[in-house]
Amino acid sequence: MADEAQQGVNGIAANGAKKPSRSAVEIIKENSRALRGTIGDELHKDSDHFSEQDKQLLKFHGTYQQEDRDARKARRGESGGKHYMFMVRCKIPGGRVTAEQYLALDQLAGAYGNGTLRFTSRQGIQFHGVLKGHLKDTIAGINATLLTTLGACGDVERNVMCCPAPLHHNGVRAEMQDTARRLALHLAPRSRAYHEIWLNGEPVTHLSQHQGKTPPPPDEEEPIYGKVYLPRKFKTGLALPEDNCIDVYGQDLGLLAIVENDKLVGYNVLVGGSMGMSHGNANTFPMLAKPICYIPAGDVIEVAEAVVKLFRDHGNRADRKRARIKYLVHDWGVDKFREVLAGYLGGMPALPRPVAIHGYHLHLGWHPQGDGKWFYGLSIENGRVKDAGSLRLRSGLRAIVERFRPELRLTGMQDVLLCNLEGNVLPLLERMLDEYGIARPDRVSSLRQYSMACPAIPTCGLAISEAERVFPSILDELETLLKKLGLERETLGIRMTGCPNGCARPYQSDIGIVGRSGDRYVIYVGGRVHGDRLNFPLKDLVPRSEIVVTLEPLLRHYKEERRPGESFGDYCHRLGPAHVRALLPTLAAVS
Repeated sequence: MADEAQQGVNGIAANGAKKPSRSAVEIIKENSRALRGTIGDELHKDSDHFSEQDKQLLKFHGTYQQEDRDARKARRGESGGKHYMFMVRCKIPGGRVTAEQYLALDQLAGAYGNGTLRFTSRQGIQFHGVLKGHLKDTIAGINATLLTTLGACGDVERNVMCCPAPLHHNGVRAEMQDTARRLALHLAPRSRAYHEIWLNGEPVTHLSQHQGKTPPPPDEEEPIYGKVYLPRKFKTGLALPEDNCIDVYGQDLGLLAIVENDKLVGYNVLVGGSMGMSHGNANTFPMLAKPICYIPAGDVIEVAEAVVKLFRDHGNRADRKRARIKYLVHDWGVDKFREVLAGYLGGMPALPRPVAIHGYHLHLGWHPQGDGKWFYGLSIENGRVKDAGSLRLRSGLRAIVERFRPELRLTGMQDVLLCNLEGNVLPLLERMLDEYGIARPDRVSSLRQYSMACPAIPTCGLAISEAERVFPSILDELETLLKKLGLERETLGIRMTGCPNGCARPYQSDIGIVGRSGDRYVIYVGGRVHGDRLNFPLKDLVPRSEIVVTLEPLLRHYKEERRPGESFGDYCHRLGPAHVRALLPTLAAVS
């Protein structure tokens, strides 16, 4: 069945029927010569950007071609063209980085980027503002640290997430970290194009002599992905019921650990989580992953590969807006999805175990690891590591890493854990934080600790509104309001994105703010920190200046009417959309 489906995807229907319709990106992938395109040739041309075809293929190599949209505004009315630049993303399974690797990445950010690093919501590290002439040096420099950018973007398995906390009391988290590493290795693209283009590997031939027509070597195959890779991106994460710090229900493939007597015995396999949607398109929507089956821990690689192959063969290749695996789960239903998956596994898998998420930890502050060492979790606002005024975060983090040589572990909330520290270093560490103006975690409000925003404008080409740059001022307003209401100690998750694609997972939080048009946003409420429930739209087209004003009446009602221990998201969920919207007397109709 799988082989026949793959033949159909590649344009040779098993029954001789007409080829199915495919998007333009599918054609680009099919003709890419295993992701080569003409990237190698274009790198040597005196230009500042790549063709549309190569722009799509660059994603598989871990970089996005972007435009400085601030520069676009400055050039308005002038004859100058676009100011192109590139985002480069490191693929870091489980978010683990050595001190030496981090220091090398920091150096690259200064040499080739815009002088900042960004910790991502998927435990990776991004560089922004890289020019085309520095692209190869940046990617080669990352690889010199034994990290990679291959598969950090594109229609393949992205970075595999896992709880980063180095807690060694029973070995479960260490085993999960190792599983994340093995999954990332197993599901990485096999094409040698990456090494040929960026690392001076043995070339297939001289592209310039053959106008990019040279086929890949005959022995080069993609045994998992096939010639055209996946219909869209694919994201995997591992979590524990008591600690869903990576938002397992937001993953295409979620692995929820089942632990018995301090032993990891297996996983509930969750499929179909994804936050992406398009405004005004009812056929697109955010969705939480559905429990499909239970598997023994030793079967993880086999089952993950089976889910990826199922997606490869049955995903929508005509409409990229509806190409994520969640739409298969939604359209087929869980029972049919399980039946089709059984064909890839050679037998029907066991039903999922009855477990639920009941915890979510940020891992901030000073904690024993269980092996005689300690770790210190730092809150990094929006994941942006830079020096700005009295907050010299980039310089301070570099000095701390140089001084203590910790292993760094990045979290799904864009924070960082400094690991393997000796127990006596805390006073010196905190003095260094103070010296560089870096707030200790206990001096960061709960609201800010649980907040997250995507980069949006000026770097992301998909952004239709601001996010990262305006989010701090919104949090300032909200902090003032919460303090006035006596709610400043409440756990309140708030996330903001500049478009509905949802990279900061706004649809799972107590409050989500999603770019709608220019300086107007959709406000969502009713999710919760645990990440196991979607929120719902409260109000559409809210001007940025009115976001907190819009939330104020609802927060006042929450203060007076909440039940003991009830979070803001739980309160909104209990009341339901109609009741909550009725609490806002000036509310316009929600589309």
